[in-house]
Amino acid sequence: SFNDSAYKGIEKAKKELNVQFDYIEPGEGADKESALRQLASDKYGLIFGTGFLFTDDINTVAADFPDKKFACIDYSIDPNKPIPPNVLAIKFKEEEGSFLVGAIAALMTKTNTIGFVGGMDMPLIHKFEAGYLAGARYVNPKINVLVGYVGVTGEAFKNPAKGKEIALSQIAKGADIIFHASGSTGLGVFEAARDKKIYAIGVDSDQYYEAPGYILTSMVKNVDVSVYETVEDYLKGNFKGGLKEFGLKEGGVGYVYDEHNKDLIPQTVINKVEELKKMIIEGKIKVPSA
Repeated sequence: SFNDSAYKGIEKAKKELNVQFDYIEPGEGADKESALRQLASDKYGLIFGTGFLFTDDINTVAADFPDKKFACIDYSIDPNKPIPPNVLAIKFKEEEGSFLVGAIAALMTKTNTIGFVGGMDMPLIHKFEAGYLAGARYVNPKINVLVGYVGVTGEAFKNPAKGKEIALSQIAKGADIIFHASGSTGLGVFEAARDKKIYAIGVDSDQYYEAPGYILTSMVKNVDVSVYETVEDYLKGNFKGGLKEFGLKEGGVGYVYDEHNKDLIPQTVINKVEELKKMIIEGKIKVPSA
């Protein structure tokens, strides 16, 4: 869902801004640096790396191609290393969108117990957990939130069997709504939700179609918005290296409420969540990121 959203943004740029693009999808264990270097050596003026795993490779290649522009989605900030001047570090306030789906879960639970399944145990995924916990506890201070992580390497994002195992364990302890931030591992969470007739919450893109009727909502991370805006800035000559963050205010994160799930979530819940969203945008609620 994460890569799909990025691709959606570049396709929109092709259609509306008349850009040409190409993409490389590195295979298992493939060399990300060589893929970036291949594109930088060609005619392309702006090159994206989609995901924090591209950070080091983009820094290396950007230094060798100072006339090319690079953007990294979920760039990992190192306080001891400056961001190269030709690199845009794109970050999202995942905690803000997660706060809203946490509130939905806490307002909708019938057991007063909800769950969270994270992929890799790392600061980026902790932002999803922190926001989810904060949102749930904001509307229901006595809510019981169960948390589980799959692993400590990138493999944790592609282990549906482990995702299902953790979800089933949380369901056995009373969880009736589970939010995942775990890549394709989440497919296992959805399978558990279908098997046990509970709700799951998707991530990054609208994941309704992965388990129709069992996806309460999805915390969407609008990577497409960041990609499109970056291309637009580049074409206008306004590309600037450094850090750029996308939160609720910038339309970078949010939640799904449409024709597929409007019958699952009462209007009273949506009214409350929209009120919380407004308060976050206005700075009246500060959402923790850790």
